[in-house]
Order: sequence, then C-alpha cells, then structure tokens
Amino acid sequence: MSATTSPPPLRAVPFRAPTARLALKPVSPSPGHVELDGAWWPRSRDLTHELSALADVLDPLWGRITHIAVNPRYWPTLPRKIFVNGHAVEVGWFTSEQDPHKILLLSYTAGRWDLLVIPPETGAPSAARLMAAASANTGPPTTAAAIVAAEQVGETSSSCEATTGRPGRLMGGCDGPRRRTRPSVP
Repeated sequence: MSATTSPPPLRAVPFRAPTARLALKPVSPSPGHVELDGAWWPRSRDLTHELSALADVLDPLWGRITHIAVNPRYWPTLPRKIFVNGHAVEVGWFTSEQDPHKILLLSYTAGRWDLLVIPPETGAPSAARLMAAASANTGPPTTAAAIVAAEQVGETSSSCEATTGRPGRLMGGCDGPRRRTRPSVP
C-alpha cells in the first residue's frame, strides 16, 4: 500500500513594508524653530511609496501629518496626495523656496518638522554620518544643503587620503593629473 502526502496548506503571511530609516533630534526644552529636526534616508526615489512609509512611522510620534512639501529636483514623480492610516496627506512642491535636500512635514496638532533627505544611493557610512549631523543637538543650526555638501567634501578627502596614505596629500584623480618632471641632466 502506498501513502500519498499532500503539501501543507498555504497560509497568508502579512506583508510588512520596511520601516523608514529615520534619525530625529530629541525634543528640545527651549522654544524656537531649529533648521533641521532630524534626517530621513529613503530607500528609493519613488516618492509615493517612500512618503507613505515615512508618514506611517511619524503619525503616531508627531500626530496626524496633513501636508508634506518637497523640492522636486531629485524626485522623478510627484504625487498630489498620499494615503496614510486611512487619511489623505497633501503633497506640495516648491522649487526655489525649499532646499532640495529637505522635506517639510506639517501637522495641525503638533506643528512643523524639517528633515534632511539623504539621497537613497548614499552608502551606509555616509548616511550614518549625515543622520548623526542632522539629529545632533550640538553646534549652530545648519541647512540641509550645507550638511550634504560637507559630507561630499569629506568623502572626496577621505578617498584621496586612502589612495595616498597621507592626509592632505592629494594625488591622481583627487586633484587632477600628476605633474611630471623631467629628470635633471648633469
């Protein structure tokens, strides 16, 4: 007699989207607007998907987010609305008024937040430094563009130092071609 076995029944496993990569400043006891409230590192340039994930995380922390503003420079498609936790969030965009490396989030109940947007293609070490810089409570307030520019300068300097083995000594592709000198003839 032969036994037949059937495969186990399939069961539904709920899909859980990855949570937003986010670093926020601690709540400050002193009133006043700071330049940045933290940093956000999206996984892609799909603004609809990325904003939904971000708002999904921030709604419980900050209250219901009602409006989001971005600069369209780095986003290929801009939605007018996204849906988060059963409500619509309006999305606006500004070209000259808003830093392209910043996102603005508004809530009727809790106010305004400005986050540095770390480009999705940024490597993990650079993203960690950017997140730390944007969420630190030390130093004077700085803009999102200034933080990104400082990181890019740091990356160039670090890669040159790794190539030459000496800080401050730029060679090859770091400062242009090397100069060749002719050997002296006695």
